[in-house]
Amino acid sequence: MNIEIFRRVEQKYLLSKEQYIKLMDRISSHVEKDKYYKSTICNVYFDTTNSDLIVTSLEKPLYKEKVRLRSYGVPTIDSTVFLEIKSKYKGIVGKRRVSFKLKDFYGYLNDNTYPDCNKQIMSEIDYVFKYYNLVPKLFLAYDRLSYYDKDNSNFRITFDRNIRSRDNNLNIENGDFGDLYFNNDECLMELKTLNALPLWFVSIMSELKIYPTSFSKYGSIYCKNLKEEIYV
Repeated sequence: MNIEIFRRVEQKYLLSKEQYIKLMDRISSHVEKDKYYKSTICNVYFDTTNSDLIVTSLEKPLYKEKVRLRSYGVPTIDSTVFLEIKSKYKGIVGKRRVSFKLKDFYGYLNDNTYPDCNKQIMSEIDYVFKYYNLVPKLFLAYDRLSYYDKDNSNFRITFDRNIRSRDNNLNIENGDFGDLYFNNDECLMELKTLNALPLWFVSIMSELKIYPTSFSKYGSIYCKNLKEEIYV
């Protein structure tokens, strides 16, 4: 969990409860539970006051990026959190992140005090913060189950449920409550790999007729909130 630089291919799928049950029945013999198998992931996304980063991302350019603060579980002021730039270029996802205590993040955000972490990556993140004049825009949390391929630990599968968000009370330590995005038992499956998908998995997905989709949690919630504002 302390890896600071990632580069991989990601695919996303929206699954009904029935699809999830069928899929898990088929893949259970191929996968193992991850070390951090069950977790609640909390995020605060940063953007411009006009939401320029997410608006640009939704236009599907060759390159796009998001900036977020992440914790595993609701943190206290002394918990470790992760500050990340997540980018995507021609389908390849990259992530650069630093970790420190939440109180050190607030020291950076409010007083521009650099925390004790990887200085090169922190300077890159700091540049983006200052260039865009980023502010907290959205709290987003979900409950995740994580697996990896028994024969290839670089192939990971995650299932995110109870995707919820709020656009006020944005301090990450204030709790993981928010408005649910899905009104049913749908979940978001994400595949993360350095190489091609395993043949056994491709075969199962084809048999069950489960196909990839384009889905951004932050982007989808932004669009949903925008529609609600229009119709109020």
